[in-house]
Amino acid sequence: MTDDRLPLAELMAKTGDGDFLRTIAESVLQIIMEADVDGLVGAGRHERSGDRTTWRNGYRDRSLDTRLGTLNLKIPKLRTGAYFPGFLEPRKTVEKALVAVIQEAWIAGVSTRRVDELVQAMGMSGISKSSVSKLCKDIDERVHAFLKRPLTGDWPYLWLDATYLKVREGGRIVSVAAIIAVAVNTEGKREIVGLHIGPSEAEVFWSDFLKDLARRGLTGVKLVISDAHEGLKAAITRVLSATWQRCRVHFMRNALAYVPKGQNTVVAAAIRQVFLQPDHAAATQVWRQVADQLRARWPKLGACMDDAEHDVLAYMAFPEQHRVKLHSTNPLERLNKEVKRRADVVGIFPNEDSIIRLVGAVLLEQNDEYQLQHRYMQIEGMAALATPIIEEVQPLQITPKVA
Repeated sequence: MTDDRLPLAELMAKTGDGDFLRTIAESVLQIIMEADVDGLVGAGRHERSGDRTTWRNGYRDRSLDTRLGTLNLKIPKLRTGAYFPGFLEPRKTVEKALVAVIQEAWIAGVSTRRVDELVQAMGMSGISKSSVSKLCKDIDERVHAFLKRPLTGDWPYLWLDATYLKVREGGRIVSVAAIIAVAVNTEGKREIVGLHIGPSEAEVFWSDFLKDLARRGLTGVKLVISDAHEGLKAAITRVLSATWQRCRVHFMRNALAYVPKGQNTVVAAAIRQVFLQPDHAAATQVWRQVADQLRARWPKLGACMDDAEHDVLAYMAFPEQHRVKLHSTNPLERLNKEVKRRADVVGIFPNEDSIIRLVGAVLLEQNDEYQLQHRYMQIEGMAALATPIIEEVQPLQITPKVA
């Protein structure tokens, strides 16, 4: 067999015809796939066999970019089951979306130098508008179906967090907020339920977003966790009639801005004593004690704690099993990092539709992963949500020691 291969290898080494080499490569890969499928089917093409497990069902086209050029392959299809050759990487939706956004930016002539370099590295110098349109249509249909799907049942917990992206608008480059909404239902399952693009400071923005979630079936929301976005609290009260939890991590950063850096560790330790308390009433007592002690040296910090008390401690009135995931938007941090990682490749988006296309594809794939995971929250704690959650604060009786 080695002797038979040597003349072919020598012939391929001597020839400079790129088309010939591509044809050889295509033929070899096609033979490999046909042999793989023969093994899966249990019989060759047009062969009668008692060992047959299924039948062939045509082909689907697939291109493969190589150093020899683009190879046009035909992947065999089966009537039952599926076949995908091991030498090909399945194209994920998010990867298709990334390519589509880059192509769209390149064709529109608005890409940054970084995007131009990436386009050239990916060999997309001859992309036509029709091919981009076809790719974008396929992705948009899947993403929009995911983002607009009906929501059933009750969703007691809702997290909202913003990732800021740059987009070209009317000849200018502006920053917009991509708001991602994640919710947990009464079964303790976590899902990504929405994406919205716009200015996060405007109350009408938040109202429109929350109304859209409600129209799709988001009901039973008891606690919304987010950063302190202007206009959000009023929208939550008006649309969802839910309690707002201000992200504890973001509050700590804001509070420590009133303190010299050398005192940050001591002040942070003092405030954290609040979060170690077993219930809402005890946490409120310690919060006021700490605020009064810190007010003497840093009046602005004391005033900040007075204003934020109810919003930062809202989660303490909810079931203890759930509190570790309710006090901040940290559960969204990993998701936001993945969104930023993908978005940084593009740099400046050509329009808002391209943002929804790429970010929506990332969210779609992440949501699929959520469905394969165990419950995000203990279902036992959900029963406690049916009872009143706000405890009556008792008069101060103890003076807890502050670290």
